[in-house]
Amino acid sequence: MQQEPWPPQVFESQLRAMESRYHSHHPFNRRLNAGELQPFQVRGWVANRFYYQCRIPVKDAAILSNCDDRATRRRWVVRMLDHDGHGDHEGAHAGGIEIWTRLGLATGLRRDVLESHALVLPGVRFAVDAYVNFARTAPWQEAVISSLTEMFAPRIHKDRLAGWPTHYPWIDTSGLDYFRSRIPLADRDVEHGLEVAMQWCTTRERQVRALQILGFKLDILWAMLDAIEKAYPDHLPKEQQP
Repeated sequence: MQQEPWPPQVFESQLRAMESRYHSHHPFNRRLNAGELQPFQVRGWVANRFYYQCRIPVKDAAILSNCDDRATRRRWVVRMLDHDGHGDHEGAHAGGIEIWTRLGLATGLRRDVLESHALVLPGVRFAVDAYVNFARTAPWQEAVISSLTEMFAPRIHKDRLAGWPTHYPWIDTSGLDYFRSRIPLADRDVEHGLEVAMQWCTTRERQVRALQILGFKLDILWAMLDAIEKAYPDHLPKEQQP
């Protein structure tokens, strides 16, 4: 016997309950936000996370390529500009990739090293590319649902803004602009993502599938930190440090 779909409020609460698997709870991130990491470990995290930032607009372009709904495309395309920027690379139009680059510079990384992705770990590359490939091959509604990890992002950004200036005074606070910029954008993106989820998940089967998809994306983010944590232990020899 086919089960009835959960009411929208119940379905949304189940999506939001998956916050317990968000990478904010990963041991490496807890140490990062508690100020327990050495500069080379922070740089390693920034360099690897930069690969994720650079692939996000590629992921969004893949979603657009599969989307046959004009209204959705008009709203979704803004996300690409949020990361790639538009106009020059200064001020509010710089885009998330450039603003993350400035974070890298503030931690002591060189721009050419960041942009070459020379420090990207195989595990991070594999996880991020798996996410992009999912967006290319899945129905666009499923790919949109995978972006709902943004529901949990504002808290992690606020924690960094609150703690990093004290924990890591060697990082110029202007380098934290990425975290500031993403808080209002995440709220906007979540609103749209939830609209798509509610419109598409009209059966219990699709609602369960949505939870599985969100779990897949949470695993991607967690796996990235697993790789970073293993690559940058506390006693890494100096010659191997970024």
